[in-house]
Amino acid sequence: MSTTVTRVQTGVRLEARLLNVLKALAALKNTSLGDLIEGIVLHAFEGEQAFSAPTLAQIAELKKIYGLDLTAADSHQLVETERAALRATAKRPAATGKRRSGRNRS
Repeated sequence: MSTTVTRVQTGVRLEARLLNVLKALAALKNTSLGDLIEGIVLHAFEGEQAFSAPTLAQIAELKKIYGLDLTAADSHQLVETERAALRATAKRPAATGKRRSGRNRS
């Protein structure tokens, strides 16, 4: 049974190697990154495991390939390198409180 949903575009910052593993896993499963993340979160919200044993084995191999050595114990304790943080803030436009439409209103 399919459920109709409304999806929104979002920008999230993820650890680079973690993102590489997620993208590779999505490709292996022939699904989008968004669908994969939705599935992981929905399973987590219900306290269920998101992956079968064979998929966990694939994830372990992908973690080796991409050098991902982080574990659940590292969650909420990751600190971004100063250089990456500066780059991220430099790309963000300053908030002015006004919304610009791109149209010239003369």
